[in-house]
Amino acid sequence: MISDCLTINSQGHLVISGCDTVELVREYGTPLYVMSEDKIRQVCRRYLSSFQKNYDGYGCPIYASKAFSCKEIYRIIAQEGLETEVVSGGELYTALLAGVPAEKIHFQGNNKTPDELQFAVEKNVGDIVVDNFYELELLEALGERTGKKASISFRVKPGIDAHTHEFIRTGQIDSKFGLDLQSGEALEAVKKSQSMKFVSLKGLHCHIGSQIMEKEPFVHAAQVMLDFFFRLKKELGITLEHLNLGGGFGIKYIEKDDTIPYEDYMETVSRAVHKKCAEADYPIPKIYIEPGRSIVGEAGITLYTVGAVKEIPQVRNYVSIDGGMFENPRYALYQAEYTCLLGNRANDPADYLATIAGKCCESGDLIQENTLIQKPQSGDILAVLSTGAYNYSMASNYNRNPRPACVMVSKGKSRVIIRRETYEDLVLNDL
Repeated sequence: MISDCLTINSQGHLVISGCDTVELVREYGTPLYVMSEDKIRQVCRRYLSSFQKNYDGYGCPIYASKAFSCKEIYRIIAQEGLETEVVSGGELYTALLAGVPAEKIHFQGNNKTPDELQFAVEKNVGDIVVDNFYELELLEALGERTGKKASISFRVKPGIDAHTHEFIRTGQIDSKFGLDLQSGEALEAVKKSQSMKFVSLKGLHCHIGSQIMEKEPFVHAAQVMLDFFFRLKKELGITLEHLNLGGGFGIKYIEKDDTIPYEDYMETVSRAVHKKCAEADYPIPKIYIEPGRSIVGEAGITLYTVGAVKEIPQVRNYVSIDGGMFENPRYALYQAEYTCLLGNRANDPADYLATIAGKCCESGDLIQENTLIQKPQSGDILAVLSTGAYNYSMASNYNRNPRPACVMVSKGKSRVIIRRETYEDLVLNDL
């Protein structure tokens, strides 16, 4: 299995954290998001342990909650000692409602609205990651009106092109995110912040992309960012407190994905940080990273009921499910690969070439094409693995489909953390 929270029991059923998927479907219906609390907590502890080992605890992982945002995941993350990243007023509101301390929240985003910034300042968010001059000026104007000073960091584009899908590369110059380092834009922003009364610059942030399977891009990013730290000290006399190196650590979606243990990323980058700071006689800043997908991705699966099976000779076999792009748009967006299997017959040979088709009125509503699964029948349970990240968070009501329920499982027990939407929910805001 591609995740250690998954097993197959003596009945040939797929099991996640001790819960039989057949029984989960019987109790909660389909489509159904299932998240392993055990796996989530295990990964959080691995990251925290790495910080203790590599930085003597002087730093912290920050959960990038755009991967999966709901009240329960924020509670778990806070209990495990991680800080939280949000990218919208809605995520910020949810995190605060779940009890995340405002000082442990990092507010990202490339175009925060005036209302969102006001909300963040009013709630004393610990780190507003400023993306551009517009946001910087909004914060200063807000401070002049309210008398409140905002703690900020700047998002910087280090000019690094991570080897990943073009839609999820964010560190290169041609990106909608951040201030450009090479052109001098980032330096200009730092200088401007120093003349402002109501912002306090604490650190810098970068993020080079997502689903990265190499260590070298992270090392390069750390080196480039530290060079900028040294330059700020030399030219402006500024010693910043923290460096946020972002996230993007790859996970296993299919068997051939060659993932790197999180500890290896951490140790390799740590060596580079310590070496470079020692050479420059510069105090090591507090280090942050922002894992999101790697915390929840492999912890989640999605369960469906198979409906029609259409076999078109010498063309393809369509296996239709009761979900689709409305609750998992990632294949339609960028042909994301997944492992699929029949949860009720997981031990049978996976020798049937299938295209998994959703129920939306779109030809492109597919979950996978030409993937091998067990020979399906109507009523079977199809499981799609590693769907814990960017599935619920990207779900919609396209075609007026209600979004699925989400259950959290741990040590053989399950509980609903997001209830299934009803038709009444769909029309709640209609007039």
